[in-house]
Amino acid sequence: MSNLILNIKNMFKPVEKLPAGMYHYQSPQEDPRNYRLHLRIDPDGNSILMINASTVLHLNQTATEYAYHLIKNSQPQEAAQIISNRYRIDKAQALSDYQEFVDRINNLIHTPDLDPVIFLDFERETPYSKKITAPYRLDCAITYQLPPEANPSLAPVKRVDRELTIDEWGQIIDKAWQIGIPHILFTGGEPTLRNDLVDLITHAENNGQISGLCTDGMKFIDQVYLNSLLQTGLDHILFVLQPKKQSSWEALRNVISEDVFVAVHLTISSVHMDATSVLNQLCDMHVPAVSLSAAPEIPKDILSEARDRAAQLQIELVWDLPVPYSSLNPITVELENHEIPHGAGHAWLYLEPDGDVLAAQGFPQVLGNFLTDSWEKIWCALS
Repeated sequence: MSNLILNIKNMFKPVEKLPAGMYHYQSPQEDPRNYRLHLRIDPDGNSILMINASTVLHLNQTATEYAYHLIKNSQPQEAAQIISNRYRIDKAQALSDYQEFVDRINNLIHTPDLDPVIFLDFERETPYSKKITAPYRLDCAITYQLPPEANPSLAPVKRVDRELTIDEWGQIIDKAWQIGIPHILFTGGEPTLRNDLVDLITHAENNGQISGLCTDGMKFIDQVYLNSLLQTGLDHILFVLQPKKQSSWEALRNVISEDVFVAVHLTISSVHMDATSVLNQLCDMHVPAVSLSAAPEIPKDILSEARDRAAQLQIELVWDLPVPYSSLNPITVELENHEIPHGAGHAWLYLEPDGDVLAAQGFPQVLGNFLTDSWEKIWCALS
């Protein structure tokens, strides 16, 4: 009788949750889709699945099981058997559900702009409304150094006591990975002025993190330097275009021909700037995405016209990436009364060169120091 009671108890025993943590899958080199999956499983068994660190899906415990086996590259029959045993469901049903889930994820990989609500029947949250345990991205201003010709007042060097060393930045990158942040964005200042930039990108890539770079791109004129960056596995670049400089266009041509995703940031600095002409040139160069901002004195309708022209040219509009302090940030330009912009301090955080944490670039409140303070203290400061 005791065995019978034990068996009945086991039937109603809650399914043990998968181990919390970050799981990563990189498609093989021969796969033309060249995609990455990051699965962050929370202690409650729910998770978020990130596709190329851009599409974010919130998954319940059951869907997390499917995603876990997808990340692990399990064979469908093997995954179905494990899920069947864990959830005490028919193996054929488990196999059908698993294959349906994989098909849906493959649809998102193949078609980045596909709306999961319409086509995939995924439950979709209002952007940045879901409570999460860590941001999706960490924006690291590794230096506030600027090129010699730049106005030094454009970088807030008085905010920081020093720049962290390469070893200290390595600790930060590792800490971000341990708490589940899959995406590191290197910015500044001008980040290419740090001689150890290649090593920092390599560090993030070796962890399995997505790496991005925000730069004026002037060093890309040197093909040897550009190659050294690309060999790290760098995933994307936000190129801050200086349209009046022929050398800036030359550097852009160099990098746009390489196998790396490039978005261009354009600041409308004068009412006399022909933004439409610049956007037309970018379209002719097959630039896939732009980030736009305008100086404070520029009428809003000029910026709106530029955004409309980008849409007409079918150039994707990027709005949530910071740019080096030598340019006007599309986020901080729109800050009013020091309000935190949508997504900042939630989907991403910004680190200054000394490791101090801000909700967003230019936001005055320091939430802690990523190197010396516990993650719990920093995250609680945002709630």
